[in-house]
Amino acid sequence: MNGVNLVFQRIKEIETRFGISGASYTGVKMNSAKANASKFHNEGALKSENDFSDLIRQAAHKYGVDAKLVDAVAKTESNYSPTAVSEVGAVGIMQLMPDTASSLGVNNIYDPKENIEGGVKYIKQLLNTFDGDVKKAVAAYNAGAQAVKNYNGVPPYTETQNYVSKVLDLYR
Repeated sequence: MNGVNLVFQRIKEIETRFGISGASYTGVKMNSAKANASKFHNEGALKSENDFSDLIRQAAHKYGVDAKLVDAVAKTESNYSPTAVSEVGAVGIMQLMPDTASSLGVNNIYDPKENIEGGVKYIKQLLNTFDGDVKKAVAAYNAGAQAVKNYNGVPPYTETQNYVSKVLDLYR
């Protein structure tokens, strides 16, 4: 239950940062941006990964990133869930950290279009940082660019190694 409390604490921090007032249901807080993402999902505007493929293709085209790579990252990160929140506070389809999202110009981290666009923009930045090396860019998406630079490749973290393998398997 402690992990759940940490998630709700992080959601509260995000709500405060973005000036969003929470709505509660069955004693649990849910911010209105998250409720809006649920609305996208539940009202039929976006029902499955197939419905996100247009958003992924558009953002990939805009930033010159292979849409198949973006799709592999989205599948691995959240299984295309716009309401996903990790235990460390990463949010949405592309699992962006709030500070990263903000630096990428994402205003509503739960909005699938903004989240995907921010994630693709970040992938493009990482590809540029690592001279187009997809493996290093994917590792940096998970572990951070500095860790990849420190190890001159995929860091020896089990989570990152498994993540890179999964994304690259889906990408191929």
